[in-house]
Amino acid sequence: MSIQTAKRLETVEEYYFSKKLREVRALAASGKPILNMAIGSPDLDPPKEVVQAIQSAVVVDGAHKYQSYQGLPELRQAIADFYKNKYDVTLNPENEILPLMGSKEGIMHISLAYLNEGDEVLVPNPGYPTYTSVTNLVGAKPIFYDLVADNEWEPDFDALSKRDLSKVKIMWINYPHMPTGANGNVKLFKKLIAFAREHNILLVKDNPYSFILNDSPISILSIDGAIEVALELNSLSKTFNMAGWRVGMVSGGNDKIEAILKVKSNMDSGMFQGIQKGAIVALNISNSWYTKMNTIYRERRELIWELATILGCTYDKTATGMFVWAKLPKGINAMEFIDNILYNKDIFITPGDIFGSNGKGYIRFSLCVTKENIKEAIARFKKEELQLANNSIINQKS
Repeated sequence: MSIQTAKRLETVEEYYFSKKLREVRALAASGKPILNMAIGSPDLDPPKEVVQAIQSAVVVDGAHKYQSYQGLPELRQAIADFYKNKYDVTLNPENEILPLMGSKEGIMHISLAYLNEGDEVLVPNPGYPTYTSVTNLVGAKPIFYDLVADNEWEPDFDALSKRDLSKVKIMWINYPHMPTGANGNVKLFKKLIAFAREHNILLVKDNPYSFILNDSPISILSIDGAIEVALELNSLSKTFNMAGWRVGMVSGGNDKIEAILKVKSNMDSGMFQGIQKGAIVALNISNSWYTKMNTIYRERRELIWELATILGCTYDKTATGMFVWAKLPKGINAMEFIDNILYNKDIFITPGDIFGSNGKGYIRFSLCVTKENIKEAIARFKKEELQLANNSIINQKS
């Protein structure tokens, strides 16, 4: 007997990495020496203090009970302190902060809280694919707005204002931007706030890469008037290498947090207390942590730049975040290019196509790869160059 699935599943496909990684794992299982340079999953450990806090919290009386949907009061206070110290943003921990089981959860909660069937959502192209898939799943319609290198990966407000925006309820923005690494700036965020206010749009800034190779982290909530029209998602996944623990937060006006809580409280039963205790320690960690992490990422990025150059790519050295966004030579199909490298060099890189049509002709490298593995990838290509040079000499002699 076959039970028909919901029609909403017809609007989405399996996440690219979910599907492609099965192929990559199968190649590795067959004995291929696969180097995965595609996924932004931190390979480094969280701070030791965080792990110790989580371990200690496991044996505390009451640790295994259901937890508050709003999280521990001390976690919300730690988030408020973090926002004040790092972004100079004052938030009320009672009603302007909601802890999440990862910011990805927040994308769904916000969409369910605000979108009706037929509503429209402004989604960046290129951008994080989940914005589109969640919009489709809730029955709304994604309206893609272009981000291009010639405009520094910023929205074209003149072009946007000429569109019919009457049905648009939400606009997703993401700076530092994934996948391009564009950082964003106060001038841009002021324009976005004014645009959202003019068109009565909820602006949602996804901000998980603030502290990765970025000397000027900015919260959208630091802009005058933002609290009235904007929400901000943030995460401990990238900053503190806690991706698997699933800790994030959404911040904004009381009315918006209350709306999201209505959804969240019907979908989970609170975050495990031990993880919350670890998150508190992470949010209060000293600045030396950020320096240490960025030193490692900076060294890796130098090597990735070298690899990208070998592949004939160009890239922006001012970009921030956990990835290197590289442009292929003109005319090369990125999907075919990365498959050729996967099958012939046993190296997995992300094609830019999966982030939208404006990602065509680009590839994305993750910095969540050891220096040794990046050097090995470089060596595999240099070995081919040496073989070609030797073959050329032999052919000339013959």
